[in-house]
Amino acid sequence: MEKIGKAIHMAKSGRLIIKADREARTGQFIFEKSGHKVAKVAEVIGPARSPYISALPISDRVNRVVGKEVFILGDDRRDRKKW
Repeated sequence: MEKIGKAIHMAKSGRLIIKADREARTGQFIFEKSGHKVAKVAEVIGPARSPYISALPISDRVNRVVGKEVFILGDDRRDRKKW
């Protein structure tokens, strides 16, 4: 897993907002440090040099990551799910 950034808060819309340290793509899963999936990237917003990620929660663990580092898989082929 690779660090993607820090989860800064839950928006009123219910989305997890992440201050990104690196690039992310829509559809990638966000993991907590223990390896549990907590959210899925819905959109990347803000300037390219300082992006934010808006992610849809997929677990009740999402509240635990606010204020902490979050991660993505290095090889995103393993974290894709065919819808």
